[in-house]
Amino acid sequence: MSESYSFEAPRLFTVGAVGEVGARVFFIQAHAEGTTVSVKCEKQQAAALAEHLERVLADLPVIDADEPPPLIEPLPPMDIEFVVGTISIGYDEDRDRVLLVLEEIRPDEDDDDDVLIGAVASLRLRVTRAQAAAFVTQASGLVAAGRPACRLCGQPIDPNGHVCPRLN
Repeated sequence: MSESYSFEAPRLFTVGAVGEVGARVFFIQAHAEGTTVSVKCEKQQAAALAEHLERVLADLPVIDADEPPPLIEPLPPMDIEFVVGTISIGYDEDRDRVLLVLEEIRPDEDDDDDVLIGAVASLRLRVTRAQAAAFVTQASGLVAAGRPACRLCGQPIDPNGHVCPRLN
């Protein structure tokens, strides 16, 4: 099992990707108190998190978003703490912070590993609304910079061509 982290007031909360378009590895990164944590996620998870954060922020008073913070890119081999499975979002009204909990992907229940169910690592963050808004901007830009989606099936179009399953 990987280590768990909890940052009550992270200095950095961002999303990044390394690699060529079509083979990028996405990750979410947080930094606080001299500790930087990077967790691997799927492109769809980054996009969905940005969409949900945007909806949460829409229900709160308007703020000016900070510029996206600088990304501390992991060097190959990537220093990834764990792969993200479940993401939970909440809002702490008393502290005016958006609460995020990113949990390590759970092993399949059918696996014969001796891993206890529920014994997964997590990254718990309380970010400002400005940090959440900056994340939305950063994630939206990263996702848009990827391969275009097929208008029929929604699958990414490979630069070498695309065989659309809807046309079969």
